[in-house]
Amino acid sequence: MGQDNLRSPRGPRCIALVGPFQSGKTTLLEAILARTGAIPKAGTIEACNTVGDSSPQARHHRMSVGLTAATTTFMGDSYTFIDCPGSVEFAHDMRAALPAVDAAVIVCEADERKLPQLQLIMRELEDLGIPRFLFLNKIDKANKRIRETLATLQPASRTPLVLRQIPIWKGDLIAGFVDLALERAFVYREHMPSEVIELEAGDLDREKEARLTMLEKLADHDDRLLEQLLEDIPPPRDEVFDDLASELREGQICPVLLGCATRENGVLRLLKALRHEAPDVAATAERLGVSNETTALAYVMKTTHLQHGGKLSLTRILRGHIADGDTVQSSGGGAGRISGIVAPNVGSDTKRASAAAGETVSLGKLDAVKTGDTLTTGKTVPEALVDVVPTAPVLATALAATDRKDDVKLGQALTRLVEEDPSLSVVHNQLTHQMVLWGQGEMHLRVAVERLQDRFGVSVKQHAPPVGYQETIRKTITQRGRHKKQSGGHGQFGDVVLAIKPLPRGSGFVFIEKIVGGAVPKNYIGAVEEGAGDGLARGPLGFPVIDVEVTLTDGSYHSVDSSDQAFRTAARIGVTEALPQCAPVLLEPIHVVEIVCPTDATAKINSILSGRRGQILGFDTREGWTGWDLVRAMMPEAEIGDLIVEVRSATAGAGGFTRQFDHMSEVTGRAADQIIAAHRAAA
Repeated sequence: MGQDNLRSPRGPRCIALVGPFQSGKTTLLEAILARTGAIPKAGTIEACNTVGDSSPQARHHRMSVGLTAATTTFMGDSYTFIDCPGSVEFAHDMRAALPAVDAAVIVCEADERKLPQLQLIMRELEDLGIPRFLFLNKIDKANKRIRETLATLQPASRTPLVLRQIPIWKGDLIAGFVDLALERAFVYREHMPSEVIELEAGDLDREKEARLTMLEKLADHDDRLLEQLLEDIPPPRDEVFDDLASELREGQICPVLLGCATRENGVLRLLKALRHEAPDVAATAERLGVSNETTALAYVMKTTHLQHGGKLSLTRILRGHIADGDTVQSSGGGAGRISGIVAPNVGSDTKRASAAAGETVSLGKLDAVKTGDTLTTGKTVPEALVDVVPTAPVLATALAATDRKDDVKLGQALTRLVEEDPSLSVVHNQLTHQMVLWGQGEMHLRVAVERLQDRFGVSVKQHAPPVGYQETIRKTITQRGRHKKQSGGHGQFGDVVLAIKPLPRGSGFVFIEKIVGGAVPKNYIGAVEEGAGDGLARGPLGFPVIDVEVTLTDGSYHSVDSSDQAFRTAARIGVTEALPQCAPVLLEPIHVVEIVCPTDATAKINSILSGRRGQILGFDTREGWTGWDLVRAMMPEAEIGDLIVEVRSATAGAGGFTRQFDHMSEVTGRAADQIIAAHRAAA
């Protein structure tokens, strides 16, 4: 491996800033923009004046709740940085944007508690094959030696973490660093470029040892370098840089750089590493399987609905050239004409006439296009380059407009929110006629509701979504249902005899007709079945009735006054009057829940499940995940409501679960009485 295998990256590049919650990504973006002259001075989270986290929700909660794109130039090259949220609740924004970036900078700190979150992010990048640097932030607060920190972080990565720098210590404080590839020492200066210094004897020995360790890791993939090391031949510096670049791009190593974003320490060295070693759009297009054609091809990273400016699709151009006014085809089957191209420049987005391969721009008014779509200027619908499936939602809230006249407005606003963030979903409960919003956690739903108010002007009331309680019967009876009404002219007459009996769990509603001698004419039988179904919609306990067989055995009719509606009403009356005599019993839904968690949290998870009437079925190591477990349990739906809050609390924000309905189970005694009473009180 050497110079022949590399070419200098060309054109604009797109770099993702990712990392665990509150690791300093937004602060690093500020430092990059300040150091490259895009802004006069770095803002701070505390002062609410950062380029990232500029939405009212992000500033209110002091956290990233959506991605930010900002373009700047460094040494003549254009870079768009995508600042991604760190919280697992907002991870879909990161996951949707990542496929089209050239490289990622993982911002983390020496905090063992954030290791599971770091592992989740590393796994995303590894699975997508995205070259990645690790920027060890907050180095000014380090209280461990760098090798200990690296050993702590290594389990989060399936590829070797390779130190590119080692710190220079002054007592207990880090004063600078040694660049192991460049073989130079630098002293940090706050908000200024670092100053080159001569290495002293002790630091020189440490540098030689650390550099040898770095070279040995590089030599795992380079036979020529291995031979040079075995023969004690110092490898040429250019070849070392070539190895670092090629092994990064091939996903064989993850280089580690040091710094402190709040002081802008280490930022210049990070930018130089990105400039020389990160791949460009040609490599990204190759990774995504983009063919070599002349028509433009692009990927939609994020969708945003502006309050007064329509829809914008943040898009990476992967091939060719897109111009304002072009018509594009989408892999989702839609088509649209671009109405405005906007570059995400800092402070003020600037309009563009066109965009070329490598550039990241927002395309206006593509109403039929959604996040994750592949776009082309060609005549045929393109195949999707990737399929980013949202994580299954884990928490729900039922919503209603505070003012009933806003019901339509609420529906439209929710449609736009889900389009912007597909990890939200809306379910219309047909039984209760409620609108239920599902999301990835407590903060995710809170921010969604705040956006409804702030961006779309819809105020909502929230309450817990209903649990899917049902009821069934234990006893068989026969009941007559009779409907007779005389009101001048034609009256109404329907008369049925129904045998109502319980069925095994899971049988549903079964209707049987055993009429002899035309006691009920054939043309009314369908109406009787519908009426029986009406009667089962709400049982004596207040819930839908299931697993019941209704048999029509007899009845009578009137040649003038009988009708479909009369027989439907008669059947409903018969079933409604029969059910209280059939020993009704309450049923609650039981789900199989699978929780993934770091192994050191498994005991806590088991305790949480037991405290929520969970029946633990067993646990095992999570396949392919070192240091993680998978716990399976049966749980009542009523206990799953806010389970994610406790799971995240017990797992430092990294745990999650999936659920699947399994069966309905009887609830009796005091527990049933409490559920029925609460349901009646809420009705």
